[in-house]
Amino acid sequence: MVRTMVPLPSFLRRSWMSQRPARPAGRIPDGDGAVLDAPDDRLSPALVAAGRGEYRAAADLLAATRAAAQWENHDRYARRLAAFARLRPEWFENWRTADRDDPNGLLVAAQLAVDRVWSSPARAELLREVSPLITAAARADDRDPVPWRIALDHARGSRAGHRYFEELWAAALRRAPHHYGCHVAALRYLAAYCCVRFGDRPHAPSAAHRECFDFAELAAQDAPAGSLVQALPVRAALGCLLDGGGPDVARDRLDAAADRAIALSACFAPADPWPAGVRNTLLYVLLRLDRPQDALGQLRLIGPYVTSCPWDRFSDDPLGYFLGLREHLLTGAGAPVAAGLPPGPEDLLPAHRGHGRAADH
Repeated sequence: MVRTMVPLPSFLRRSWMSQRPARPAGRIPDGDGAVLDAPDDRLSPALVAAGRGEYRAAADLLAATRAAAQWENHDRYARRLAAFARLRPEWFENWRTADRDDPNGLLVAAQLAVDRVWSSPARAELLREVSPLITAAARADDRDPVPWRIALDHARGSRAGHRYFEELWAAALRRAPHHYGCHVAALRYLAAYCCVRFGDRPHAPSAAHRECFDFAELAAQDAPAGSLVQALPVRAALGCLLDGGGPDVARDRLDAAADRAIALSACFAPADPWPAGVRNTLLYVLLRLDRPQDALGQLRLIGPYVTSCPWDRFSDDPLGYFLGLREHLLTGAGAPVAAGLPPGPEDLLPAHRGHGRAADH
């Protein structure tokens, strides 16, 4: 039995480039060698083909990950293909015209529909209208947990009730008990739910952050050593620190979350695009915890693979922001200086702007 939800009432019961050559271990690339949200060597050809208006490579990629039950890759590729279809819809429209019952096309269609309305002021109402697309994707292959991850995001965005969310969560766990995407979706729902549940009570932020940590730590304890779910506590730490909630959570819990993510990062090769999201998040958390040597270690492991999150929380140019931050660290200026925030390219990192949150689903 996977014990991954903690009782609440009932809980604790855009930018892409082709692949660059691998960097020697430990070498930090120059600015020209860094790329933002780079696809891996399986996704890159599918995006190139989609840029030419061809959908077959994308369909084959998702079919291969589905057949092999590589659900983390399946989820990641579906997200990226949906993002590309939002910018360049022709190839996807050709795919849907050719085979409207393809479960992979249905999956991308569901993700795309959620993405298109997420930033709207009328998001809750508009999301209810796309429910049939998510249902169709889930019915197309009962093994696939990714439609359930989309459904979990949908439930958060549409302000669905807690009992309904628990039903979705149970269905997701039956299909893939350690699927990282579903766990991140659940963590985000829990954070949003706690905001509503605790309201404006004096100790509401502290209680919310602690409950998110309870969930994340329990999920990580139940997950295999190399699972991305091991990074869930550092995701909880990211949310806590971005909200200014560091004092709400004991320092040893924040350090333990970072240490667990460091151990996970060590399971992957340096300059590997697969764990880049974990490593970029971990770098931010280490800087906020004033652990510059550990931060430099992750900087070397990140190599050229910069991810939008968390740097888009501070700048409309997350790659430029990261490069400025990296330069600051490499010149020995050190980390966290004013207001407990890491230094940035314009002297110091500004206060959290929050503009990236609405789209961060």
